[in-house]
Amino acid sequence: MTTVEVSLKTLLTEVEGALGAAVVDYTSGMALGTLGGGKELDLTVAAAGNTDVIRSKMRTMELLGLQDKIEDILITLGTQYHLIRPVTGKTGNGLFIYLVIDKARSNLAMARHHLKRTEELLEV
Repeated sequence: MTTVEVSLKTLLTEVEGALGAAVVDYTSGMALGTLGGGKELDLTVAAAGNTDVIRSKMRTMELLGLQDKIEDILITLGTQYHLIRPVTGKTGNGLFIYLVIDKARSNLAMARHHLKRTEELLEV
């Protein structure tokens, strides 16, 4: 099991083209930890905004009566991929990991693989 800080460091070092990552509480919209980003990628603002994305999808699934879980959510921008992955472990209820990668320098499949592994090991 790994801590929030170690998980974020792992993502930024192991995922080619990683620009920033955060662990976010989607009940409050607050980031438990962030790493990377910068003036063009404010991870605190992104964490709060993506809370709305995950809440909306969960509400839609409930309205549709889908008895399933979100594996991850992908938002494709012109130059970046934004990945959102809910934390499914017993200590991660209400949390998600947010990862931003550069499209030109990243392999989306590998990024998803690393994100899944990080989520499985995360302990809060």
